[in-house]
Amino acid sequence: MSIVGTGGDETDASEFVVSEQEAGRRLDQFLATALGGELSRSRLQSLIEDGQVRVDETPVLLPKRKVAAGETVRLAVPEPEAPEPVAEDIPLAILYEDEHLVVLDKPAGLVVHPGPGNWTGTLVNALLFHCGDTLSGIGGVKRPGIVHRLDKETSGVMVVAKSDAAHRSLAKQFAAHGQDGKMERAYQAVVWGVPSRPVGTVEASLGRSNSDRTKRQVVKDGRPDARHAVTHFEVLERFGTEGANAALIACVLETGRTHQIRVHMSHIGHPLIGDEVYGAHFRTKSKKLGEVGDVVAAFPRQALHAFRLAFEHPVSGEPMEFETELPDDMQELLEALARLEG
Repeated sequence: MSIVGTGGDETDASEFVVSEQEAGRRLDQFLATALGGELSRSRLQSLIEDGQVRVDETPVLLPKRKVAAGETVRLAVPEPEAPEPVAEDIPLAILYEDEHLVVLDKPAGLVVHPGPGNWTGTLVNALLFHCGDTLSGIGGVKRPGIVHRLDKETSGVMVVAKSDAAHRSLAKQFAAHGQDGKMERAYQAVVWGVPSRPVGTVEASLGRSNSDRTKRQVVKDGRPDARHAVTHFEVLERFGTEGANAALIACVLETGRTHQIRVHMSHIGHPLIGDEVYGAHFRTKSKKLGEVGDVVAAFPRQALHAFRLAFEHPVSGEPMEFETELPDDMQELLEALARLEG
């Protein structure tokens, strides 16, 4: 048996190829072995009977159906039904609000919408309390008003739609990624090392990681899940000496892929300080920073802040621009790095 791959956003899907040794086994038995006991036989039988299993892209509804060598068996496990989010009195830093939209400064540590492990305490729960039933319903009950998102540990400016008309317009602007001249999304990040060029562009397609479906990686353009991604960066400030240095950079997105800045900067050898997903291998560099290294090593998140968001008001057409200062934790990180020699 060999694993072909996994994928899909709405379900947890896995594919397996039947080997010569496994030929002739019942479909439910084959899957039970392939999954290493992760799902019970009775659960697998129910999934098969519900149409969640395909053999060579053909749905198979009989658990006792025998598999043949070379066949590809695909199992899709639907996401469990999630509870509807409830309103929670969570403080929000509102930058602007009218009948069509809300602009806010999201703190690090706040998840945008409910999901596995975070059914409460999210931005959506806070918005339901703040806005009541006025949020746009286009995103569904789990993501009312949500037009875009920031990672849990990324801070910064977000816009939320309160009307369906605003949702449609803002979604169109985000989809254009600023190519229509209406929107700009800019970030500030603190990275390991100093890029060799003061201004540069990273253009590299992103896809799911081969080892972890929650991560992204740079992939070849021909891969089915490859998504074109472009990040422009500029070095704003340099810290330290050669071999023990860091930089504050600004990044402007030309595309908006999951974890784009984090993956792109790691790809060129400058992962974000505090990024345990894409930059954990750089943590040992903090030992070269002397007493400053203790502050850097203790930084609890990826040092990334969405400091600027500009867009066209979805109803009036008025240009709107919002900027926020770096949060306290990133300010303290920069102050520590400023104590480095050089």
